[in-house]
Amino acid sequence: MTNPQSVDLVLRPRERDLGEFTVRRVLPAARRRAIGPFVFFDHMGPAVFPPGKGIAVRPHPHIGIATITYLFEGQIMHRDSLGVTQAIEAGAVNLMTAGRGIVHSERAGDDLDATSSLHGIQSWIALPNDKEEIEPAFEHIPASELPEFEQGGCTIRVIMGECLGRKSPVPTYSETLYLDVVMQVEGTLALPDEWAEFAVYVVEGSVMIDGEHYESGAMAIAGGNSALAITANADSRVMVIGGDSVGERHIYWNFVHSSEARIEQAKDDWREGRFEMVPGDGEFIPLPD
Repeated sequence: MTNPQSVDLVLRPRERDLGEFTVRRVLPAARRRAIGPFVFFDHMGPAVFPPGKGIAVRPHPHIGIATITYLFEGQIMHRDSLGVTQAIEAGAVNLMTAGRGIVHSERAGDDLDATSSLHGIQSWIALPNDKEEIEPAFEHIPASELPEFEQGGCTIRVIMGECLGRKSPVPTYSETLYLDVVMQVEGTLALPDEWAEFAVYVVEGSVMIDGEHYESGAMAIAGGNSALAITANADSRVMVIGGDSVGERHIYWNFVHSSEARIEQAKDDWREGRFEMVPGDGEFIPLPD
């Protein structure tokens, strides 16, 4: 049996059909709504698109969160209501802060006319109460600026926050941990108990924690004040997420907030066309029923 003081809960993803491809959604889950500030975690792909096909997410709104798009392979073209157009490429970080409200689209990149692939993670972090209504913003941090180091048969990249003496340049709004770890077979990742909440998600391969095996798609959530030692049974890749909770959040569609009334206002604003739209893009996703 898994030691409950080390791994408290294991989540399995649900597949969601996005039209051109499916994603594996881990958060939010019925048994766990958030881990630290992370309230949404989607594993996209791996998917292969024939020429002329690719991701095509029409403009849609967000409030109360920051989105982090991180790709292992492929490209997504981001456009938003701030007028930003930015290609999201493997290893880079696109941090979009919705705050009081932003609209964006995600479409195929420059590889649309050729056979292309897409594989990555899209996550949302809830903003603290005093930052939920800040001005929207967008930041792109190239892969070359993220700290990367070798330890214990692992290549560790610090996407957000600070770990093992390395700190990411990506802005954070509360205590946040986000790592990308590529593990060689028998490599070991030792995580201290420095974060109030954290979890390990297996992207590829198989790992062992406390004698239990976890395959691709499993998210192992650490118990309170627990360190974790993860050993790779095969060449593997894991993501580590965590940090401090920002409190209970209400979620409706793409709207996340501490106030249900504020979400109702956002719904009305989207129905009535009061959000600023993506320049030059007349499409949009209607509010779900």
